[in-house]
Amino acid sequence: MDNVGSSQRTGEEITALYHRHADTVWRVCFSFMKNTPDTEDMVQETFLQLIRSGQRFDSEEHEKAWLIVVASNLCRDALKRSHRRDVPMEDGIPAPEMALSPLTEAVLALPEAWKTAVYLHYYEGYSAKEIAALLHCPHATVRTRLMRARRQLKTMLGGDCHELT
Repeated sequence: MDNVGSSQRTGEEITALYHRHADTVWRVCFSFMKNTPDTEDMVQETFLQLIRSGQRFDSEEHEKAWLIVVASNLCRDALKRSHRRDVPMEDGIPAPEMALSPLTEAVLALPEAWKTAVYLHYYEGYSAKEIAALLHCPHATVRTRLMRARRQLKTMLGGDCHELT
């Protein structure tokens, strides 16, 4: 890719950005799509969105946050489209190397808003205040989602969710 304008990235810049954040974007997408083929499509779409946007970032943390939000939104939109058309998403099974723990399976079963808050907080290390800024919602809403998610996980796992406390 030629560096045509200030908003255009070189191939090397895109490759480096992809290598820095591909695993995170994959985990976000898998948490929504729940199968490998659809997850891979959404990861690709997320990075295409980045390339098309020409978005520049102040830091790697800002890159990561932007990609997480875009990936979440793209996955939600894809799921909504498939439900509207009554077309099931690919009935894929996670790759054999992706054995899921009972905790991960329980997190994947949470309502979308709770799952996003749990993922950002426990898997990516964002504070409730940072999550609120990323999701454009009140700090108290994020805290409530996390509290309700922990309560639901405790019920789902029979009281064995000490990993999230």
